[in-house]
Amino acid sequence: MSYVDVRHARIRYEATGDESAPPIVLLHGIGRSLEDWSAQHPLLSESHRVISIDMPGFGLSQRHPDSTTLVTLSDGVWATLDALGVDRAHPIHLMGNSLGGAVSMQMLVDEPDRVSTLTLVNSAGFGKEVTFALRMLAIPGMGRTLLSHIDRRTAPRVERNLFADRAMVTPERIEMAIKIARQPDFAAVYLEIARALGGLRGIAAGWRSELLPRVARHDKPTLLVWGDRDHILPCAHLAAARVALPKAQWHLFERTGHMPQIERPDDFAALVRPLLRAEAAEAPGSGTA
Repeated sequence: MSYVDVRHARIRYEATGDESAPPIVLLHGIGRSLEDWSAQHPLLSESHRVISIDMPGFGLSQRHPDSTTLVTLSDGVWATLDALGVDRAHPIHLMGNSLGGAVSMQMLVDEPDRVSTLTLVNSAGFGKEVTFALRMLAIPGMGRTLLSHIDRRTAPRVERNLFADRAMVTPERIEMAIKIARQPDFAAVYLEIARALGGLRGIAAGWRSELLPRVARHDKPTLLVWGDRDHILPCAHLAAARVALPKAQWHLFERTGHMPQIERPDDFAALVRPLLRAEAAEAPGSGTA
């Protein structure tokens, strides 16, 4: 892994593939890290420059001073790509999982000329329903208490909630979850973005109703991906996503949880490759369950 200084913050990233190849940018979910995309690097980097980033304040990256919102995360990722020398003349393929999907949509709205395609993987933004554990963070005092008790007893339970296949809950993932939770800005950043996006009743409608029409107006080639056993953001959100982005391709993975890019790495890579070749209209698996 490597680090780059962005606005006086140390931002962690992984980059593979030819630097002159078209760039793919991979963004993780809330409280997560670039490890959630590690399986896709060897599968996609033969033809692309693949960059995964610990967004500011997440993973092992330091936070930026402003309060964490979709806008500040979008700005922070764009600034990181500038620091990495990603050519503004070459639009990027954006892929975001969960919170990373919402950040990807904000990035498209903020810098539409810099985005080539959009892949939203179990993305936030298409419904209010969210796991009860995240809604509990809105209770005063409870959020920080819960986030400060991620350890070898609780971390496996959190990880199990992310996957349909419990074999995905490896010792390495548990150790990484604990390491991330021990970062000095972890709880503060987690709570800032969680409260910016929703509360005890779930994900708020205001920012969703504002952002989604703006994304749709840009009409970028888009792929919607979900797992049918997602316990974080239920797969019913896929239907809402198809209404919000009616021109998008879509695919529902069976027996798959919140992170298809981990549970179905080869199938996921095969699914996205046609979109990366600007063949979105014929994306394999699109329009299927």
